[in-house]
Amino acid sequence: MNLKLIIAATIVSAAIGFSPVGAAQAAPTISISAQNFMFSPATITVKAGATVTWVNHDEEPHTIFNDAGLFRSSALDTNDSFSYTFDKPGTYHYICTIHPRMTGTIIVE
Repeated sequence: MNLKLIIAATIVSAAIGFSPVGAAQAAPTISISAQNFMFSPATITVKAGATVTWVNHDEEPHTIFNDAGLFRSSALDTNDSFSYTFDKPGTYHYICTIHPRMTGTIIVE
């Protein structure tokens, strides 16, 4: 095959978002909002390898704390975020340590 044709096909493939079968795909990032003193959505189900990002949309600080000690954020001010990648299947509970009534659950398949 002509080298110019191969280069052109590669450029077009990249431009339209084509990836060959078997090419590695980035794990998804899922966003959870801390707003009105609750996490939304409060419970989500994700695939192993997914990254979850919490974003504080309140005027008050919030934390993200896993009850098993796997992850813990510092206090997040307005529009601050915290991310964690869930590599292993299981059920993960978390709270805001400043406002313990704020709870959530991540189910990893």
